[in-house]
Amino acid sequence: MQNQSLLNRIDWILFLAILPILGAGLITMHSFTGDATYASHQMIWIAASMVVFFGLATLDVRFLRSTWVSVALFAISVALLGALMVLGRISHGAQSWFSFGAFSFQPSDFAKIALIIVLAKYFSRRHIEIADFKHIVISGLYTFVLFVLVLLHPDFGSALIIFLVWLGMIMVSGISKKHLFAMIGIVAISFGLLWSFGFKEYQKQRIVNFINPLADIHGAGYNAYQSTIAVGSGELFGKGVGYGTQSRLRFLPEYQTDFIFAAFAEEWGFVGIVILFGLYGVIIWRIISIASRGATNFEILYGAGVAVFFIVHIAVNVGMNMHLLPVTGTPLPFMSYGGTHIMSEFIALGLLMAMSAYARPAHKDADRNEFIGPQ
Repeated sequence: MQNQSLLNRIDWILFLAILPILGAGLITMHSFTGDATYASHQMIWIAASMVVFFGLATLDVRFLRSTWVSVALFAISVALLGALMVLGRISHGAQSWFSFGAFSFQPSDFAKIALIIVLAKYFSRRHIEIADFKHIVISGLYTFVLFVLVLLHPDFGSALIIFLVWLGMIMVSGISKKHLFAMIGIVAISFGLLWSFGFKEYQKQRIVNFINPLADIHGAGYNAYQSTIAVGSGELFGKGVGYGTQSRLRFLPEYQTDFIFAAFAEEWGFVGIVILFGLYGVIIWRIISIASRGATNFEILYGAGVAVFFIVHIAVNVGMNMHLLPVTGTPLPFMSYGGTHIMSEFIALGLLMAMSAYARPAHKDADRNEFIGPQ
């Protein structure tokens, strides 16, 4: 293991790209109400998350390669998600939170990170034979357990992210095209079964509103409709901080969490969106760069999973804000209000920084083979 100081372990380009996004989230939250309630609470979580981030970066995390660690993380995630059904607090129709007075904890955020570690461990040991369909099925069973537990709360947004993380990781692990098409067919059949027996009525209504939101703009389609108006009304340069009428006049619901992108777009406009996407692009680029230099397949696959984790969160949140995807309650990384999602994002990156301490230089062709397998 290379003996690196903390300063050398941190990817400062990645870290510096995160800071403006955190700042944009705080500024947008503060402009909603004219007080610092949301922003001050978020600053506390950001500070705590950064302490965890830098703390994890100092560790030797090669113990994560052990089978017992991945099994323990999976078991703890299952236990916490199961306990939610009995002890969880109901908010907005979902029983997804443990509440301890002023502090709330959402286990599904950390279950996503645990899943990345479990899948990285599983695929790293079977990397050469990943084309065998049974490994897709077995990894899918791990994912299915978490997916169902989260869906039962019900938390459709987190369940969707769990599925997409699994899908992204098996694709970068080298799945064959025929298996991919077979999997798409299985997903289509599963969706049909979920529609008939799994989804609650409000979840079905969200999907229906995705197809035709104007059919019920005063009811279930209201959120998507108002979000679309907010994004479009920002035009090129936006209305200015504190002048977003959709959020300030409370037409835009959940403007500090699910729809913070729409509120930001209204105040900062197209130029602000381009800058925001550019910063997210830098973050993804640096994650992939670190992953490509992983010491073993485990580190490479973990980094790929973290990249997928951020990509799907960004895509789903922006998609639902722009009426390209159904409203699922997915936060926008580093920007939406909420402590556990911020903490889980910094944990994922802190572990990645720790792994970079024993990274290896690799030839470009070797990186390609690590990600997609030998051709």
